[in-house]
Amino acid sequence: MGIDFPADFLWGTATSAHQVEGGNVNSDWWDFEHDPRTAARESSGDAIDHYHRYADDFALLASLGHNTHRLSVEWARVEPAPGEFSRAAVGHYRRVLTTLAGTGMTAFVTLHHFTLPRWFAAAGGWLAPDAVELFARYCRYVAGELGDLMPYVCTVNEPQMVALHGYLEGYHPPGITNPTLWKRAGRTLLAAHHAGVRAVRDGSPRSRVGLAVNLPLLAPIRDDDACHAFCRLMRHEIVDRYLDGLTGPDRGDWLGVQYYRKQWVDPAAPTFFADPPDGFTRTQMGWASYPDGLRQMLHRAARTGLPLYVTENGIATEDDAERVDYLHTHLAALAQARAEGVDVRGYLHWSAFDNFEWSEGFRPKFGLIAVDHADDLARIPKPSAHAFARIAATGRLETAGG
Repeated sequence: MGIDFPADFLWGTATSAHQVEGGNVNSDWWDFEHDPRTAARESSGDAIDHYHRYADDFALLASLGHNTHRLSVEWARVEPAPGEFSRAAVGHYRRVLTTLAGTGMTAFVTLHHFTLPRWFAAAGGWLAPDAVELFARYCRYVAGELGDLMPYVCTVNEPQMVALHGYLEGYHPPGITNPTLWKRAGRTLLAAHHAGVRAVRDGSPRSRVGLAVNLPLLAPIRDDDACHAFCRLMRHEIVDRYLDGLTGPDRGDWLGVQYYRKQWVDPAAPTFFADPPDGFTRTQMGWASYPDGLRQMLHRAARTGLPLYVTENGIATEDDAERVDYLHTHLAALAQARAEGVDVRGYLHWSAFDNFEWSEGFRPKFGLIAVDHADDLARIPKPSAHAFARIAATGRLETAGG
């Protein structure tokens, strides 16, 4: 027995520039990693040197049956100083995207994936009065220079998490813990998406532009009125504000859903979140896997009326058999959502490679492909990579009895 996906369904993986390229020295994240006062465990350093090895990496992914790949352009490289755009950086990304297209894989290109140029961060980042205008200028420039190689463009990756981690939890740059600034930054990021949509359409009318949102399944940690009320509040700030805010002509052409876990809300906790209850297996990130949450959040995202793509979904684990199980159970949940009428058109697993996982460093292993840091960063596909390759090649998810 099995589940068949449409012939035009997109199958692939996702990465982000800072996590794989290496040497992103002009970004706020580089500064954050090298500041001993922050939450960062280690520096990204050379990461996995994808900056120089992209051609071999793309060839490997294509050999594994992928027909799409999500990656990001690094703003700190493209615009190293205000209004000063690097022809060398643009030339590099043109070679990257040309090589990707040459493999036959469809590109999903993210313009902002967590990192900011140092100058933008120093001027106030997402709290600066001209933040939206400056981001739109960058988007318009990249679209004008590279739009012919960007069939799908994502303006902002996980605006809720940029706001939450950076301005409430202090876990990401700029390391602020302020409940008022958290909400303000989130509103700015949503406005940046709308401005980014306009800018991309100005620079590259043929590109299909969208937003990628992280949609955890939120639940109260205790069954009391106060906890339920607070969970509704957090759901409004993390989920509803962004989905309900996708209105008007600048909302975009598609929506990326990024789902990893069920997450419990606790108003008494310092960060407003609780550890998973007993009975849930925790990943290397301390997260609880809950496959049906993907189905539920796809239904929630579908209320926007936009076509959906799962632009990230994966598990941090050293146990690759656990990753194979995670992959199958979550794809089954996606297939169920499709059977229930949700318009999901592709699945991009996080991540292609074990890479730099932000403040957690290199310890969490999300990749379908291992990277041997003791052997010249050799790429080693895991059994999960081959399991995913079979699904991508056939468009068929085998189920029990298949």
